[in-house]
Amino acid sequence: MEDETAESRNKSRLAIMELANMISVPMSLNAIVRLNVPDAIWQGGANSPLSAVQILSRLFPSGRGDPENLQRILRMLTSYGVFTEHLESGERKYSLTDIGKTLVTDSEGLSYAPYVLQHHQDALMRAWPLVHEAVLNPTSEPFVKANGEGAYSYYGKKPEMNGLMQKAMSGVSVPFMRAILNRYDGFKGVKRLVDVGGSAGDCLRMILQKHPHITEGINFDLPEVVAKAPEIPGVNHVGGDMFKSIPAADAIFMKWVLTTWTDDECKLIMENCYKALPVGGKLIACEPLLPKESDDSNRTRALLEGDIFVMTIYRAKGKHRTEEEFKQFGLAAGFPHFQAFYFDHFCTVLEFQK
Repeated sequence: MEDETAESRNKSRLAIMELANMISVPMSLNAIVRLNVPDAIWQGGANSPLSAVQILSRLFPSGRGDPENLQRILRMLTSYGVFTEHLESGERKYSLTDIGKTLVTDSEGLSYAPYVLQHHQDALMRAWPLVHEAVLNPTSEPFVKANGEGAYSYYGKKPEMNGLMQKAMSGVSVPFMRAILNRYDGFKGVKRLVDVGGSAGDCLRMILQKHPHITEGINFDLPEVVAKAPEIPGVNHVGGDMFKSIPAADAIFMKWVLTTWTDDECKLIMENCYKALPVGGKLIACEPLLPKESDDSNRTRALLEGDIFVMTIYRAKGKHRTEEEFKQFGLAAGFPHFQAFYFDHFCTVLEFQK
């Protein structure tokens, strides 16, 4: 063992202490979202530096709250780039960084704040101490071991959880969809489009608004899901099971669907897509793609952390995959042509053509 006083040894001990205490980061993030701190600081775009006392006075005019404890949370999240700290006459004040601004509610009522809350609900938190079980017995997810049933069926029985998940997905999906619709031209020539796993039809609505030449959109999801979907001009909500068949179309769209299924299940879904398409038709899948090599960039960490989230909550053998793995899935399903478009830092557009 090297000298305990060596600089490298000291840095290593600090690093492992940070990792061991890192639960304080997402839990503090969860706290400032629950308290609505980002919106209080933002105030319609002002983003003026505020002290903990000033923030609390905006949140609770009656005088509720402990400013010292709030400041402790703000300081820690400042070290992770969520806030900027301003020292003015010995007083600490805080404004939002670009990271913090993602938690501000926009004009459409959307932000990444519900995504934070969705990840830290009690049922999900119970699963995390059991991550090691995914190694010992991958036939069942830690979420199942903690809660007695799978995440999707559990959500289905909890309207509040299901509603939060849908709001979280909207907050993440809308910026992503705007990005790909501004840069991806693969919907040209499509008349009939199916969105597999389309939930409430938000993505399909945005696609049809951008591409009015698409005369028919089919929002395809489980019957109990589409039964609650709102009416959208040009969209038919169709219930079914993607493992059995998928409605015929010129193109099939899906987003964050394949990542929660096993390799064999992914192949079956893609085979059913192939059967539903004419020659020249496209499967357009938007999925997180793992890099070939591991590094410490924010992108790689977000993707690898998301992969562990899938393993823990949804499917022990569901996972994020590499571009090459998806290419091979496409070839196995019958798709001779494949392209990947990197328009977003987290999700990639994968185009499989028949």
